[in-house]
Amino acid sequence: MTSANSIRVFYLEDTELAEFEASNKGYRNDVYVKILNDLFNIKVYDIVRLKQDFELESESYGYYSVEPNLIIVKEVTKEAIEFVVKKLYEQKYFESIKTVDDDKLVEYFQ
Repeated sequence: MTSANSIRVFYLEDTELAEFEASNKGYRNDVYVKILNDLFNIKVYDIVRLKQDFELESESYGYYSVEPNLIIVKEVTKEAIEFVVKKLYEQKYFESIKTVDDDKLVEYFQ
């Protein structure tokens, strides 16, 4: 049985600048969650950015298509992301989403 302690969260751009930019932009798409041998790429948005994207796309295209593995947080910070990831793990969220199928990327996070 996997515990919340065996969850690891990675960021492809793990710098202060990347975190600052993500917080200001309201999204991050470089977040990876590793649980045992499974790797997930999650898209992290705050509600303000999600609403902006929804309004823009629905006005431009007439619809909005949700990103796969989308997670909404109060603010796009590492602390908020890691808190939400642990809570979602407890709710078995990761059992129902798509894993990364790129072998080189999976190997990168070993």
